[in-house]
Amino acid sequence: MARPRRLRHKLMLGLGLVVGSVGLLLAGTLYGLNAYLTTVKTTERKVYELQHLNILVALTEDHRPGPADLNDQNRELSRQVEDARLTAGVYRDELARTVAQGLDPDAGQIEGELLDQFDDALARLTAVLAAAQNRLEEGHLAALPLREHPAVKPAYDEVRRIGGELRNTVVDDIGTIIRRSNGAIRQSLWVIGVATVQLLVIVAALLLYFRDWIYAPIRELQSGVQRVHAGDFDHPIRLGSRDELEELADEFNAMTVRLSAIYRDLARQVNERSRQLVRSERMVSVGFLAAGVAHEINNPLASILFCAEALERRVRDALTHAPAADAEVLTRYMTMIQQEALRCKDITQKLLDFSRTGDRKREPTDLAALVRGVLEVARHLPNCRGKGLQFTPAGYVVAPVNAQDLKSVILNLVVNALDSMDDNGTLTITLATRGGSAELAFADTGCGMTPDVLENIFEPFFTKSRTGKGTGLGLFISHQIVDQHGGQIEAASPGPGKGSTFTVRVPLAEAPARPADAAPPADPGPDPAILAFPGKRAA
Repeated sequence: MARPRRLRHKLMLGLGLVVGSVGLLLAGTLYGLNAYLTTVKTTERKVYELQHLNILVALTEDHRPGPADLNDQNRELSRQVEDARLTAGVYRDELARTVAQGLDPDAGQIEGELLDQFDDALARLTAVLAAAQNRLEEGHLAALPLREHPAVKPAYDEVRRIGGELRNTVVDDIGTIIRRSNGAIRQSLWVIGVATVQLLVIVAALLLYFRDWIYAPIRELQSGVQRVHAGDFDHPIRLGSRDELEELADEFNAMTVRLSAIYRDLARQVNERSRQLVRSERMVSVGFLAAGVAHEINNPLASILFCAEALERRVRDALTHAPAADAEVLTRYMTMIQQEALRCKDITQKLLDFSRTGDRKREPTDLAALVRGVLEVARHLPNCRGKGLQFTPAGYVVAPVNAQDLKSVILNLVVNALDSMDDNGTLTITLATRGGSAELAFADTGCGMTPDVLENIFEPFFTKSRTGKGTGLGLFISHQIVDQHGGQIEAASPGPGKGSTFTVRVPLAEAPARPADAAPPADPGPDPAILAFPGKRAA
């Protein structure tokens, strides 16, 4: 199983790449900017130092015509030396500040050595000038300019040389700093260029991947929500992002499946309630009809039956002299009249029984014993020969019922199941408790039922009996009896030839009585404690 890629991880990856590229771009920019600022500061410091060195060099290279008197030249030159020493001191302080700020390329090492040499040269020049002053007092110097005098010239030239080297060193430092800065700026430009290209590539890639990671799944989710809003529950959302959006789609699909099942169950309940309402109206109509007509029909039926029997006895002797074919026809017709009269009487009796049903007295009854009593009677029926009856109660189940009414329901279901099965068929009856109700299930291996038959199985006068003798009132009256007990009766079948199952549920606790003309109680729906899926009971 592939490891799920969390959406936050994808976003963090994209954010990390963007932040890294922006950081690289910013670092390159700051690096170049820092090199530029360092160059500016260093150049400013070096230019400031160069100004002092220019003054220093100007003092040592003063070519202005000096005084004619050698003593005056000595004093002037001594003053210049002293000024050069002071300027060198000022430059040394400025150099120290530059080094302290880290702006000198070689940390002031060359300048420091040259300054030490310059101080030594000034000291020697000062000593030479002092010796020259003594010789002037003794009158031993030739009439040459003091700077050109052989005793003074070497020291003076040394001071000039070192001052020029100092200035050249500062100029070289400026050039070195500029070259370094140019190299740093070029590196910064390379870094900025690479970071910019990398950032553009990453942004383009993220836009492409975000279309697959976020935009397309969200668009699919939106389309799925719109389909559900339009009432389409048959097209789930398909995502392959393996992240929270896919989990959201799976949860939405599960919700859609559950909602669809609830809608189907509600439609089924509405359809069932509608049929029950129609059935209740028919029950009321049949009740009034049975109460008003049954008695009126019974009297003519009794007369027909009595007359047919009397007529059969009277013509029996006369038929002995009649042709055999006529005698057989007359006997068969007389028998048919009597059988059909008895059949009509049976129908009217059932109608009378139905019209007399109501809230009868109920007592706690052992349902297992009740079923066993019915099965003892059913085993002696002709249609039970060659067929098996199995009864497996889950335990001792007692429910407040009218024993005679519920016995007629059980007997009717058993007889119908036996009629629907061929030889070697088996009727399995189970008894258990479920969700506060006693549940009786009658599962046969008979001819089964089609959906149309299942839909109308409890309608009055609807029959699909294989024997052709059904009146269509047995299941109708059974439904009425179970409904008066506050229970339910349901029929199910996988299809023709695959058997049928009738389930009867009656409450374990007696419910308050309701008026006979009230609508059937609403189906409480599946017990949440035993729900395996919306609208379906657990096996």
